[in-house]
Amino acid sequence: MIKKLLFIFSLVIFKLFFSQEGYSDYYKLRVKYEDFEENNTKAFPYIQTYINKAKKDKNYEKLLQGYKDGVFYSSSNEKKLVYADSAIWAARLSENKDLISTAYIEKGVVYYYHYKRFQAALNEYLQAYEYSKNTKNDFLRYQNLYHIGVVKSYLGYYEEASKLFEQCIAYYKPKSQSALHPNEVYNNKKGYLNSLHQLIICYRNLHKYKEADLAIQTGLDEVNNDRDYAQEKGYFLLSKGISEYDKKNYVAAKDYLKQCIPSLSNGGDFARLSVDYFYVGKSYAGLDKNTESISYFTKVDSIFQKHQFILPELRENYELLIKHYKEEGNQKQQLYFTSQLLKADSIISKDFIYLSSKIHKEYDTKALLEEKRKLEKANSWGSIIIGGLIVVAIILLILLIVRYKREKYIQQKYILLEEKFSLQQTVVSEESFVNIDVEEKKTGLDENKVEELLTKLKVFEDKKEYTQKGLTINKLAGQLGTNSNYLSQVINDCKGVNFNKYLSELRINYITGLLFENKEYLKYRIETLAKECGIASRQNFSDLFYEINGIRPTDFIRKRRQELDNKNNFSAFNPA
Repeated sequence: MIKKLLFIFSLVIFKLFFSQEGYSDYYKLRVKYEDFEENNTKAFPYIQTYINKAKKDKNYEKLLQGYKDGVFYSSSNEKKLVYADSAIWAARLSENKDLISTAYIEKGVVYYYHYKRFQAALNEYLQAYEYSKNTKNDFLRYQNLYHIGVVKSYLGYYEEASKLFEQCIAYYKPKSQSALHPNEVYNNKKGYLNSLHQLIICYRNLHKYKEADLAIQTGLDEVNNDRDYAQEKGYFLLSKGISEYDKKNYVAAKDYLKQCIPSLSNGGDFARLSVDYFYVGKSYAGLDKNTESISYFTKVDSIFQKHQFILPELRENYELLIKHYKEEGNQKQQLYFTSQLLKADSIISKDFIYLSSKIHKEYDTKALLEEKRKLEKANSWGSIIIGGLIVVAIILLILLIVRYKREKYIQQKYILLEEKFSLQQTVVSEESFVNIDVEEKKTGLDENKVEELLTKLKVFEDKKEYTQKGLTINKLAGQLGTNSNYLSQVINDCKGVNFNKYLSELRINYITGLLFENKEYLKYRIETLAKECGIASRQNFSDLFYEINGIRPTDFIRKRRQELDNKNNFSAFNPA
């Protein structure tokens, strides 16, 4: 979406703002590889020569450019991150705030686009914001605003995000239609189109459907069939498909959504590809084609399993899968997708809590304080007091919103966990840890020995021997009369998880069951509950409980007590 945008603009920005290289040795080196495709490692012999020369000359602007080129042409995400770190190091040596800001944005893009790690990306964007506050480089400033807008949109602050994207469009659009250098025109048009796409997402979530439709048509007209903007066309087709779905034009929606799959897939944007699959599935559901619908919903789960990332709007994907298998009476699938929903909620919640507080503290509050400082110079003490009260009121409101959302999240997790526990009572124990989303694996071992070992594991589970303290795979292998490698392979292949995960789920499910069934355990301290199921550390127990159940044990106990108190109060007022 923005990778090529950043790279191509780096060619222009260094020449226009930071460099007077003309046809220097640096320029002659870069022209040898600047037309290569992204991720083409054939560029590295030239890049390394470029970097070595910049180091020798102590030319930190050129050194930064060399490392940015390393990010663009590296074929692995890990190497991109290494070069991004080196770019920050070089920029800091230059002591040029615009260069430092550019380097932090570069690293943020690696985290955002290649890893979908919003927390890490936001940290880099906020660093860039600090260095670019007083910049005279408008492109850099709006580039940073765009990324802050993306994070706000992800968090659901669509009104705030839409204002940022409107500012970006007002800057990029005129420049994309001006008589600038072709590289600059291309680069600004990329910024314009991507800002337009993000604005469409905001409009849709704000229920401004007419504005969204106009923006979609504008985007499709702008990209037409230009191959340079194939990925952007994919985004607009995706938006068009969603719009048709909202209008219940399911056939048209399906057709538009399928058209954009190749560009989203080729561009590596697995997050938007998940959204596309979700709406294809919903379109098929609207056409009463349930088999095709479930197939596409399952594709969303496959992407989630691979990348451990999911957009908040895709939570419904799992609710629909759970409902489908509940109606079919398939409790195993229902249990599996309930567990996946808990996992997805856990990931979304971690991101939301961190990003929400961070962006308000590091961006919104600082922006407000910056405005406050301006008011102090222009207004009376009365205005200053009012401004301070506004800041305090906003902070209190944010705290209340965060608290409300956290309580709502905990309540949702508790209800889901209660349903999951109820389902586990009816699902055969030995099947409950099998990954039922993939075909049953073959161990390649003697079937009789595998069956014998599985029987022993069943006894081990039934007798709750997993509550032993200090239990390791070597100890368990000795108790079962086998070796650790053999046991590990059988657990991996037949249980669908590794030994540590297998043991953790047994222990946490056991203690969760006790907390549901026996109210005396609700009086225990966390340390006591941890020891009860064989876990030595309070923190380790709390982390595992959260990872598996999607809720902290302290929050679960609090909710369970509330539920029991409510039942008792109801019984008191409604005697038999």
